[in-house]
Amino acid sequence: MESMVRPQDLPDQFTELYDLSKEYLLQETVEPAKALGRQAGLGLGGAAVMALGAFLLAWGLYFGLVTAFPAGEWWRVLAKVVTAVAAVIVAALIAWRTSPPTMKDSI
Repeated sequence: MESMVRPQDLPDQFTELYDLSKEYLLQETVEPAKALGRQAGLGLGGAAVMALGAFLLAWGLYFGLVTAFPAGEWWRVLAKVVTAVAAVIVAALIAWRTSPPTMKDSI
């Protein structure tokens, strides 16, 4: 014979269901989201440091070229152009090396 829930047990059943649902929600969604947020924060922080380093390297290249070239406004323009071209080449190399392989590459 089936046992039926008595009406006086319903509040306890609902409380238990609520507590179980809350615990499941914390375990399966909130905790992984916190871990993911922590990893995303570390990734963004690392990207910011790398971007600052790339900027400082480009700036150093520019001022190194300015001191290496003779004095004059057009030499400064040339230093800016060389720095910009070098930055684009480095960015293209990084994008090329970090891009995922295509089907053609894996054959």
